[in-house]
Amino acid sequence: MFEHAQPASGDASRSDRYRSDVAQRHRRRSRLSAVLPEDPSTTSDREFDVTSALTLPTGGQLASSWPDAPAGSQPLPFELDHLLALRVPGLIATRRHIHSHPELSGEEYETASLIARELSLAGLTPRMLPKGNGVICDIDGRPDGPVIALRADIDALPLTDSKDVPYRSTVDGVCHACGHDVHTAVMLGVGMLLAQLADAGQLDGRVRLIFQPAEEILPCGSLEVIEAGGLDDVVQIFALHCDPNQPVGKVGLRVGPITAAADNVTVRLTGPGGHTARPHLTVDLVDALGRLITEVPALVSRRVPANSGLLLVFGHASAGTRYNVIPSEACASGTLRVMDRDTWEQAPKIVAQVVRDVIAPTGATVDLEYLRGRPPVCNDARAIQVLTAATAAALGPEGIAETPQSMGGEDFSWYLEHVPGALARLGVGRSGPNVDLHRASFDVDERAIPAGVRVMVQTALRALAAAR
Repeated sequence: MFEHAQPASGDASRSDRYRSDVAQRHRRRSRLSAVLPEDPSTTSDREFDVTSALTLPTGGQLASSWPDAPAGSQPLPFELDHLLALRVPGLIATRRHIHSHPELSGEEYETASLIARELSLAGLTPRMLPKGNGVICDIDGRPDGPVIALRADIDALPLTDSKDVPYRSTVDGVCHACGHDVHTAVMLGVGMLLAQLADAGQLDGRVRLIFQPAEEILPCGSLEVIEAGGLDDVVQIFALHCDPNQPVGKVGLRVGPITAAADNVTVRLTGPGGHTARPHLTVDLVDALGRLITEVPALVSRRVPANSGLLLVFGHASAGTRYNVIPSEACASGTLRVMDRDTWEQAPKIVAQVVRDVIAPTGATVDLEYLRGRPPVCNDARAIQVLTAATAAALGPEGIAETPQSMGGEDFSWYLEHVPGALARLGVGRSGPNVDLHRASFDVDERAIPAGVRVMVQTALRALAAAR
């Protein structure tokens, strides 16, 4: 995949040749038809500009040397550790290129084209999702073996990148603040290594790589993948998600629910409007909106068991344009998150009833839009056994970490409605403030990329062996 890669090093002169090769592959107006002549859907005249994002690490925490294998770990088969070490600069450069050119959910066309090109250079045959903004790629090993899927999400968030780094986003108002660029780079590395094993006849089945769009929005991109046949014949599926609260070399694992269910709630209030001097002659929508925002979340949480962890938070509210005019429209929107599946099933009815009860005395007309998002990710016990063994092999026993259930949502849960699997948290933590996900300042320790590759390669191999 990454041709002419140089061994990982802090010496910038040793990376010049590799950097030029990456730049050539991602040059403006390059055409994928030269790589995939039989698939016109992957042809693109809108390739990324080459930017300083392709500059490789030159020192400090993000430029640590890359050992063949971490202490206490087991070597990958067929000298894949050495091959990975050669490819690490390329994986970092590709991650930085994606970070510098983020695309919003549903619009990941250039990112998908880059992925398809890199997989093709690894000798694989990727196929685009129907919309052209995601990729599925099978690595064919033993034909009578099982099918294991590995998933990476590829979309960015509508945030303005605040970091002062060479690979800062070049797209106004769009930023990879959730680590999906890292997920993509990790999975490209996995594809390159497993392709080598398949060519050597050492892959005991088929591994399906899923590069999924639109994880951050509703409707979820995972549903597009499933509809396109992404889970056909799959017996298990696995994924990693960046965790800035864990250091590099740690992987957070948990049996059962590891994320919360997450839905979107929008409440629109309407009334006749009027003068602020005479609220008694109209409906005071600002007052009604205030009651909605302050009372509904607390009352909803009283309708369910405390251990269900239900959390309704409004992130947006708007009403009016003039200080002396009572508006005729007001709106609030937010998310409802809940830890258990049973409460998630009841949540729409509970929210609707509480909203009506709170707003009824104000006289406002209520329009409630409750948009189902995603259930909790519930990790299968056998899949976690595979991930635990894989993490110990890839990073050493010290790499295994317990992790709590998060209130964040993840549409990986929809895959687990169809096949067993598990989501793990990949340590990417850096020292310093403002390192949480979904912050404009978010960044990672890039040593997590080869760590993630090793974990997912070991996971695929162990999952195939266990499913035989």
